[in-house]
Amino acid sequence: MKNPRKGIFSLDCCTQDRLIPDYAQLGILVKSLRENFGYTISLVSGSYDMLHIGHCRYLRETKLRADICIVGLDSDAKIQKRKGPNRPIVPQDERIEMLTHTRYVDIVTLKEASDEKWKLIKVVRPDVLVISERMDYDDGEREALKALCGEVVLLESQATTSSSAKIRKLQIEVLLPALAEMQTAITKIRESTK
Repeated sequence: MKNPRKGIFSLDCCTQDRLIPDYAQLGILVKSLRENFGYTISLVSGSYDMLHIGHCRYLRETKLRADICIVGLDSDAKIQKRKGPNRPIVPQDERIEMLTHTRYVDIVTLKEASDEKWKLIKVVRPDVLVISERMDYDDGEREALKALCGEVVLLESQATTSSSAKIRKLQIEVLLPALAEMQTAITKIRESTK
């Protein structure tokens, strides 16, 4: 059976339709979705590096709050600026495709390191902005966000771990045995030179 739905409403991932990197084009689409279809819009942002169950639960909670879920995905450059040169683990093109395969995500756009603060929020003006409790927004910033959005929802963590914690664990699991082997080799070399 052929899929009658097209674009962001397709049952397929349709990355080419769901990725809208141009904010002007995104603004036009959001306006049309509201005015022509009466849809509500939710917005969530993040790195989504090494997609895990907490991310999926977070996206589900965002989608349940509106008709259309837009994800502002941090670009590789933005993540490197914030988390260091060894991140992200998964490049942005793959993260984009993974998100478009996630059933709760309707639209993905990129957030660049050079973007002014809250640029995406100002373009979308979501009915619901979902932010993580891990974000460092003070009361004043949350009030300022409420002026740009219908509602600001502060979600608690949806998993007991994070991508960063998983990466650290992998590094430790790989590095500790390697360090032990190096120490053993150094000891053997020292003993053989006595």
